[in-house]
Amino acid sequence: MKQLVIAALALLSFNAIAQDDPYLWLEEVTGQKPLEWVKAQNERTQPILEATPGFKALQGRMLDIATSRERIPNVVKRGDHLYNHWQDATYPRGLLRRTTLDEYRKKDPKWEPVLDIGKLATDESQPWVYKGTDCLYPAYRRCLIYLSRGGADATEVREFDMETKQFVKDGFRLTESKQSVEWADADTLYVARDFGPGSLTRSGYARIVKVWKRGTPIAEAKTLFEGQEDDVGVGAFVVNEPGRSYHRLRRNLSVRNGEEFILHGGKWVPVEAPKDADVSTFGGLLLLRLRSDWTPGKTAFKAGSFIAGDLDKFLAGGRDFEVLFEPQPRLTLKSYAFTKNQILLNTLDNVKARVTELRREGGQWKRRDVDVPRLASVGLAAYDRDTSDDYWLTVTSFIEPTSLYLGKSGVDTREKLKGLPAFFDTQGLEVVQHEATSKDGTRVPYFVVMRKDLRLDGSHPTIVYGYGGFELSQTPTYSAAMGAGWLERGGVWVLANLRGGGEFGPGWHQTARREGRQKTHDDYIAVAEDVVRRRITSPAHLGIYGGSQGGLLVGAAFTQRPDLYKAAVSTVPLLDMKRYHKLLAGASWMSEYGDPDKPADWEFIGKYSPYQNVFKDRKYPKVLIATTTRDDRVHPGHARKMAARMQEQGHDVLYFENTEGGHGSGTTPAQQAYFSALVYAFFLKELR
Repeated sequence: MKQLVIAALALLSFNAIAQDDPYLWLEEVTGQKPLEWVKAQNERTQPILEATPGFKALQGRMLDIATSRERIPNVVKRGDHLYNHWQDATYPRGLLRRTTLDEYRKKDPKWEPVLDIGKLATDESQPWVYKGTDCLYPAYRRCLIYLSRGGADATEVREFDMETKQFVKDGFRLTESKQSVEWADADTLYVARDFGPGSLTRSGYARIVKVWKRGTPIAEAKTLFEGQEDDVGVGAFVVNEPGRSYHRLRRNLSVRNGEEFILHGGKWVPVEAPKDADVSTFGGLLLLRLRSDWTPGKTAFKAGSFIAGDLDKFLAGGRDFEVLFEPQPRLTLKSYAFTKNQILLNTLDNVKARVTELRREGGQWKRRDVDVPRLASVGLAAYDRDTSDDYWLTVTSFIEPTSLYLGKSGVDTREKLKGLPAFFDTQGLEVVQHEATSKDGTRVPYFVVMRKDLRLDGSHPTIVYGYGGFELSQTPTYSAAMGAGWLERGGVWVLANLRGGGEFGPGWHQTARREGRQKTHDDYIAVAEDVVRRRITSPAHLGIYGGSQGGLLVGAAFTQRPDLYKAAVSTVPLLDMKRYHKLLAGASWMSEYGDPDKPADWEFIGKYSPYQNVFKDRKYPKVLIATTTRDDRVHPGHARKMAARMQEQGHDVLYFENTEGGHGSGTTPAQQAYFSALVYAFFLKELR
């Protein structure tokens, strides 16, 4: 009887939701009726955009870029080899390959094939997508290869031998799941995955970590740790460095908050640091990147600081730390990396790049600022943490092609190993940085890429791109597709640095969380208004573009200020914020957005949720909404339902859904090129 009552209540609840949401059926990802709807939408959208003058040439240009042999083959060093996953016209699904540093220095290196992902896909009749490799330290012979069907976050894991270039017979193998798998030793794995009913969190990630021994069934793996259903997820991992290995366990309470444990003296010891801190280890030190003020002893440390203390002493109760980086109002730590003997700091000074080398000598930290271009973005990674202080340095900007260098500790001279060709014409272009004033008076910076001789008459097609969430910074990047598809065709590109991102540290992010989310939208609107005020463009030529959280941003912008824009593109978006926490990984983002089931939270969420704020009697800009069927992070139902509701209301909305792609635009170069062509064709059609 009790089960019947529960079932009846569940049915009543579903019917109530369905009455309020007539498009709930579109949340059935692979249902026949939803897929028929998707097919009909694609058959309507594609001919419209493909009819844009010059579309075939544009698509061909995008494909040439995506498959160019002159792209930089990004590599990771394992043992004596540099490994790269390469996709082109010959290997659309990718080829895992390797070479040596001496070969890599050459214009046309000789590559040794390791695993042909396309052949594997054909042999097994599965749309395999390569998702990465984790190799056993220090020999790097035995590896775990992650394979995804169609680009989803969920993967299969298989043990692979890099010497024989074969999957290991009777080796470790795990079926498809959103999972975290790590080598504990040659015969042991830490595994966090779907172990059956009750083993996942509300977010769909692992709640349980187990220790799996070689030669035993996974069902017999022993439980190491259990989190709670309301956690985001758990996982165990190993950090290896010269002379040391740190076994660590992480319980993610939210996107940014968690609990850390370190295996010390045979016991898992909690790291009693702020839950919102990033935890790292280096050379016997515990390093904390703080997101909130913290006073562990007599010394107070500011949010945004990067501090270091002796790990053994800390675990024994000591709380002495040194400051390695202290933030300033417009100076923040973007990222950091470790070489054998030094720490590299990648900082943003008013969203401009700075790099600092830190080395401990004689009990003191010595600092050296590295000469890098300012109006650019840099990436840092150790070349070989075991043996060297050399490091990979990537430099990219809007109009300077990306370059990859091998940096040397202590000097500014560095070896340029690879560089992109000029995929689009930058002659006459310039990059300027402006600031808009948001609704509450906050100064919001943004970059503009445009012609130097641009007449400020409000006539220029302009796209404002934004994200504004999860403490992710938006910085200058060389995008060949954007350059060839937009800048080269006379368009203006604007990149907005909105609150919610990480451009100015944790506070810049935290002020736009939960009840502060509207500040992100206000900032975005302010940037668009400022571009119009400067007469770079006008509402008749202004478009907005964003994906994922940026897709939500775009949805909120065109529903709140439909008069300000002519066209909008929202990709793999969150749009139904009433149900986002019930769909796929959505529950993991409640610390960012709030819980819509709580009336107090829905009070502020409901004011901007696009799906609930689109109305028949309003005039909206032209809208393109796009997603992928295989996106198992942001549910495709968001995009589907928004398009269906707007079309039912009589608005001009185009919809496109790729059957592959995961949380992206496609899994092969051809898919990615076609999607880029659709987006820029849409903007070219609407904004000129």
